[in-house]
Amino acid sequence: MSEELNKTVGVRPGEELDVGLIDSIVREHIPGLEGTPEIRQFASGHSNLTYSIAYPNKSLVLRRPPFGTRPKSGHSMIREFRVMNALKPVFPAVPETYFHVPDEGSPLGAEFYVMELVPGRKLERTIPDSWGFGEEEGHKLCLSFFHKLIELHKVDYKAIGLGDFGKPEGYVERQVLGWNGRYERAITDDVEDFADVRQWLADHMPPGEVGHCIVHGDYRLDNVILCEQNPFEIKAILDWEISALGDPLMDLGNTLAYWSQKGDPNEMIAMCMQPCMAPGMLTREEICELYAKETGLDLAKFDYYLVAGVFRLAVILQQIYYRYYHGQTQNKAFAGFGVRVGQIGNYARRLIEKADF
Repeated sequence: MSEELNKTVGVRPGEELDVGLIDSIVREHIPGLEGTPEIRQFASGHSNLTYSIAYPNKSLVLRRPPFGTRPKSGHSMIREFRVMNALKPVFPAVPETYFHVPDEGSPLGAEFYVMELVPGRKLERTIPDSWGFGEEEGHKLCLSFFHKLIELHKVDYKAIGLGDFGKPEGYVERQVLGWNGRYERAITDDVEDFADVRQWLADHMPPGEVGHCIVHGDYRLDNVILCEQNPFEIKAILDWEISALGDPLMDLGNTLAYWSQKGDPNEMIAMCMQPCMAPGMLTREEICELYAKETGLDLAKFDYYLVAGVFRLAVILQQIYYRYYHGQTQNKAFAGFGVRVGQIGNYARRLIEKADF
């Protein structure tokens, strides 16, 4: 897969931005810009819309919610903007944020924010052959990746003004019951209800949380930008839209739910979108040992957090498949998501059978 980071495409129909309007807004907040910007969209899209605002002498990124009707509490731009803005002085591995415009009175008809475009390398499914990585380099990259997550979890969120960013207590219960409920509301006739998995998650919640920290919620190798000159250095972590305050083991569980290794079911390995099976990469067991050693936290019940993270993936795909199943989207890429949900749900069952409590 391509290592190109700033891969952009022409703006999709119905998602255009007025160049003159954007130029006037940006110049009010950022001095020294030259010429007229070129506006394009990033090829890899998520729930929010991400645009490249490229001036001859400076490249920026604009993030806004999707057009049309959307949940009032969903797609919050201020959440992303605030956590990155607060982290930057003590945790430099985030893009610099320039300004945020709230929903009310926004000239774009929706809230948005502008941040820097961080140059560098971005991984996808495999490490490009051109990097010349062997086992030693893969191991070094893997350690760098997980040490950065540990560094994030050690940030004193109260000291940087994020004490009111959310309610950390009860995070595990809210997440588990919340995702269980979302799955129940998105069940279709052709996909199992996985009531047994949802009940297991509800019945086996750890009695207390190991601590509280800033959780990213979607920490993956394909969500970080690596330094061009030193690919073992993480320059920026992207996609903070579901960040919160909560139990760090939930964050680690979500990350390792994406992590495949030898011995996993073939269908799970096939779904993996990051190079976690490259030579030198750590296994989940080795990552847990590293995390426990570096944080001093007790991971004796980590099996629970991994199951929770895996089932969350099933819920995310089922929510998308539900829309396809009911004709709310015609995207044929979603046609096979129901089968994938079944595979992930059965993988969660397999993990439950092996769970060591």
